[in-house]
Amino acid sequence: MTDAGTSPHHVPTPPRLLPDEVHRAVGPGTALLRLETTGSRQSLLDGAWWPRSRDVERELPPLITALTEHLGPITRVGLDASAWNGIPTRLVVDDRVVHLDSFPVGDDTVLITRGDTDHFSLMVVPPATSSEAARTAMARAVHADNVTEAAEILLAELPHAAAP
Repeated sequence: MTDAGTSPHHVPTPPRLLPDEVHRAVGPGTALLRLETTGSRQSLLDGAWWPRSRDVERELPPLITALTEHLGPITRVGLDASAWNGIPTRLVVDDRVVHLDSFPVGDDTVLITRGDTDHFSLMVVPPATSSEAARTAMARAVHADNVTEAAEILLAELPHAAAP
């Protein structure tokens, strides 16, 4: 005889940032987002992106399409010109014009604007980063109570990938 409610299906599991399956699926070209539904948005980063290359015209459209599905129309993207190969002033993505701005934000961050003033900051994992280091860095970046800047997260994780 078993007690109601004591089946193995009701065993509480510890909270995780993302299911293991998501971490295993993370590869180059992936964005992990933590989009808060409250107005507070107290963490420094709203997500992380691991582009496959530094080619803006190839890498940004899929990111913008994915973000638009969750955030609504994206109007601007701010990038560091020294980190990307030729930044055009605008791209047309899904029949919408997205303006691109060059800022000295560092190659570890991309700034996304929805509407006129709603900004999101995504950590950019360098394309050549190892899978293990990228997954760890992206998980830290999207953690709800993260107060660490993208550069610091990347410096903590990337030495594992950059062995000479």
